[in-house]
Amino acid sequence: MGAVNPRVGVAALCSPMEVGADRAPQAAAELSQLLAQSGCEAVDLGVVDTPGAASAAGLRLADGHLDALAAAPVTWFEDYLVLDLLEECNLPILFWPLPGMETGALCGAQQATCCLRQLDKPAMTVFSPVSAGANLDRGMSFLRAAALHRRMRRARIGLAGRRVSGMTEVAPNEFALKKTIGARVAPLDMASLVAAAREAPGKEEYWSRLKSGAGAVRVPDESGHFAAGMTLAIREAVRREGLSGLAFGCYPDFMGCACLAASILADEGVPVGCEGDVNGVAGMIMLNLLTGQPAHNTDWLDPLPDESVVFSHCGSGSHALAERRQDIVLAPVRLANSGVCSLFPAKPGAVTLVNLIPSGAGYQLAVMEGEALRTDMVFPGNPLRVKFPRPASEIIEWIHREGIGHHWMAGYDRVAAELGHWAAIAGPGVRMIELRCSGNSNCG
Repeated sequence: MGAVNPRVGVAALCSPMEVGADRAPQAAAELSQLLAQSGCEAVDLGVVDTPGAASAAGLRLADGHLDALAAAPVTWFEDYLVLDLLEECNLPILFWPLPGMETGALCGAQQATCCLRQLDKPAMTVFSPVSAGANLDRGMSFLRAAALHRRMRRARIGLAGRRVSGMTEVAPNEFALKKTIGARVAPLDMASLVAAAREAPGKEEYWSRLKSGAGAVRVPDESGHFAAGMTLAIREAVRREGLSGLAFGCYPDFMGCACLAASILADEGVPVGCEGDVNGVAGMIMLNLLTGQPAHNTDWLDPLPDESVVFSHCGSGSHALAERRQDIVLAPVRLANSGVCSLFPAKPGAVTLVNLIPSGAGYQLAVMEGEALRTDMVFPGNPLRVKFPRPASEIIEWIHREGIGHHWMAGYDRVAAELGHWAAIAGPGVRMIELRCSGNSNCG
């Protein structure tokens, strides 16, 4: 599993009469090369200097199924060039105007973004020579967000069973989910999935392989055979339905049934979320795409005396997230004392945590960044201990004040900037709230 690589069309914008128009072909080629070196799949669209060239570039963007346009204004240019291009392929635009006192490139970018702002079209501008550095990093953050937006528009999230009774926040608003996030829900019959797990061919042999890779096994083979069968059954459902992830209605009747499947499939790029939380699975898919790694599915638990906070669920985390693979214990799930789950402390590193819930006719995305620290098994699951830049009590106040839910998905990397760009691209239906604290002021 790797992080999403943006597929970007690159064009130079100019007006033929302006000073510097002759730089346009070279500018498009240089920006294409720089973005390709930074991990993009870059398609050089050449020079856009007439309405016909603008329409042709837009059609090439559409035919190539690209995620965004990176435009290098080299002179002042007519704003209708951008508008005509977008009529053929409506994509986010990164403007990178080239410096030049007599060219008017910066003016051209300003008038174009003025138009796009009035039309609610997503765009971002950086201003510098085309080279590596802070502006490239900012531009790549925007382009990754554009790629995330396109991928999420095609995501399908399975829902096996139902969401937990008494846990309203995990219920998806399917219309708003499709309209704002892009994903759609594919219901799966729990009885059929359980039957497929019981009848899965090769589950005994598969269980033998799985338990041989664990540090310790504390469940009977009968439980292991069913857990292995459920892994195979979910994998087949993912293939058959073309799913990007799956929410499993585990609590309380099916606790422990899919925990092992969640651990195994996460390493294959398919998050399996707990408690029927479709919204949380959407957040996990987003983190997978941005970080190229599996994400934790957690609850916010208690802060520790050093102001770090413990997050965990019952033991459904990817084995790749364990600090030490030899510490993984296959054991019955807590409370129900049945099934198979994976117990281990989570590895340290920079993390981004997200909480995604319906909000009116749209969705609310809460985002925090922190540093995961080494921890002991302070909770029977996959404890993740995170230190934030502000006191835990201040963050708890922020959570309650903003009406944030209790499921936090955690990915290893700092991707709040990408999520901010993604929320802007998704439009006003997404309300993003980011934890920002400074001085003695409140968070939020």
